Amino acid sequence: MFESLSGKLGDVFERLRKRGALSESDVSEALREVRVALLEADVALPVVKTFIDGVKARAVGHDVLRSITPGQQVIKIVHDHLVEMLGGGAEAGEDDAGISLNAVPPVPVLMVGLQGSGKTTSTAKIALRLMNKERKKVLMASLDVYRPAAQEQLKILGEQNSIPVLPIVTGQMPVDIAKRALQAAKLGGYDVLMLDTAGRLHVDDVLMQEVAAVRDAVQPHETLLVADSLTGQDAVNVAKSFNERVGVTGIVLTRVDGDGRGGAALSMRAVTGKPIKLIGVGEKVDALEPFHPQRIAQRILGMGDIVSLVEKAAETIEKEEAERLAARVQKGLFDMDDMASQLKQLRKMGGMSGVMNLLPGVGKVKQQMAAANVDEGVLKRQEAIIGSMTKAERKNPKVIQAGRKKRIASGSGTTVQDVNKLLKQHLQMADMMKRMSKLGQKGFMRSMGAMLPGMPGMPKLH
Repeated sequence: MFESLSGKLGDVFERLRKRGALSESDVSEALREVRVALLEADVALPVVKTFIDGVKARAVGHDVLRSITPGQQVIKIVHDHLVEMLGGGAEAGEDDAGISLNAVPPVPVLMVGLQGSGKTTSTAKIALRLMNKERKKVLMASLDVYRPAAQEQLKILGEQNSIPVLPIVTGQMPVDIAKRALQAAKLGGYDVLMLDTAGRLHVDDVLMQEVAAVRDAVQPHETLLVADSLTGQDAVNVAKSFNERVGVTGIVLTRVDGDGRGGAALSMRAVTGKPIKLIGVGEKVDALEPFHPQRIAQRILGMGDIVSLVEKAAETIEKEEAERLAARVQKGLFDMDDMASQLKQLRKMGGMSGVMNLLPGVGKVKQQMAAANVDEGVLKRQEAIIGSMTKAERKNPKVIQAGRKKRIASGSGTTVQDVNKLLKQHLQMADMMKRMSKLGQKGFMRSMGAMLPGMPGMPKLH
């Protein structure tokens, strides 16, 4: 979502880095470009003005202009102010990093927002996260009696992910459903009660009165506003309205993986004073991440997010499989089954684009990949090719000659050329594994970071 803004800021800072010394006019010119980039990204005007004024006050100071690396100093100042704008300053509390459950169970969590913002899906995502990450017993209830099949949608999401859902009683109104849900949660010994309220196509009195009535009936510990990040400035206005009329404790931003300009995320905290707690990064129910201001600021400024990459790897890579592969690599072994395992893990982590989004200094590489129309579907095709091989062929790819290649291509829905490329890539990777096995344990561990295909030092994906 931040690619356009990140690219523009990257160009500004690259010019600053090339200069040995900076004058006040140099800094002012750079900040003018930063201001334009933020406005084009849909960041609210008052937020931009405050941001630029704060950065300029420090960036034109004596220490910066006379420092050994003035360009880097300015970038650090912009980074620090960006973190503060996103809610990561000294005023950020512990609960800013996630949902607070510091209350007597069952803890009511009220989900509010406009229709189409992703409330129902976000309700299921949060419930699943609380169950899996924090081992909480969660009950979900739909209070949306207006949108066709809204209650049924939550019920289906619950069934698909083994999340308990309050039974539907036809004709019951939202406040009554909320009271029944709270009673059921108490009797059932639940830790958390997720309440999915109805939305409208726009903010109106009827919507606000209903949400306020539900709030008064259940006294939620958290009231989370679900906002679609793709709606830009309007999302900021919606957040302001809900906060003023109902009172929210935090924000959940959806569709952060989309191609929006990112201004909503940058403005939310500054405009409402409420923290962004979670972000939806995909349509799948497990595609939900905590919002870390510092990590987001680093992504925007092209510094990458290695911590999130490591966390994602830890969640997706199976320990036993990783140990098995490590043992084989140390022996210099690497067959097509091992390669298939690596492709599967890379795809679990979001493919090449998902990994590269978190790596530092790859902005230009990503642009080159986009310009070259690199096909992310290549991972699935390569897995299909390996799946079309016999067990003997996967163990010893050298036996795959012309006739076998035609059969494999036909079985996987690919071409012989695709099969040849994969075999060549496997050969290069196998050679690398043999070299790694000769490095000893320390050298081996240093090299393990480069094991994903297509990463620096590895064969390119075709």
